[in-house]
Amino acid sequence: MMKKSLIVNLGLVMSIFLLSDPAFTQGDPSQRKSPMSIARITLGDAYLRVVYSRPYKRDRTNIFGTKESEALVPYGEVWRTGANEATEITVTRDVMVGDKKLPAGTYSLFTVPGPDKWTVHFNSALGLSGTMRFNEATNKFEPGYSPANDVVVHTAVPKKLDAEVDPFTIAFERVEGGAHMILKWITTEVRVPIKLAQ
Repeated sequence: MMKKSLIVNLGLVMSIFLLSDPAFTQGDPSQRKSPMSIARITLGDAYLRVVYSRPYKRDRTNIFGTKESEALVPYGEVWRTGANEATEITVTRDVMVGDKKLPAGTYSLFTVPGPDKWTVHFNSALGLSGTMRFNEATNKFEPGYSPANDVVVHTAVPKKLDAEVDPFTIAFERVEGGAHMILKWITTEVRVPIKLAQ
């Protein structure tokens, strides 16, 4: 009888442990509707890697647009640049993003879309769920993104594509002197120039 009670208690403890583990409660990442992906490139002896989730258009008709038009990603609002957790980029050497220096490290990658310009934010806050942070002490989500943590903000001009790209895609393309980090979804493309810092 005591052995049976011990087994039941051990089972309860294991269940509580598993259910309190965020990895368990969030499910298998490979089963998400917006699957995880990695974009990577080497520039000289530097390695750049972006870890992000790829949302699909599905039955949605308005991805980027005004809040009034009920766009999925409204103009002028901070976007996690993907789905699920905030997108993160790692650079193993100092690089130039446009004309601004980004020190080696790992950053959250946020964007603020607009019809004529996007801002791309390399932010030092990590481990965010979208633009929020889960506070284990209060068991609640709190604001996680803050412009005060932006290390580099780059302004880019969006380009309209002739053919739709779905799902959302981040890729690197080599160009003379460096690379472009390319963000593409439906008919919108944004390019961010990156090269090694001298």
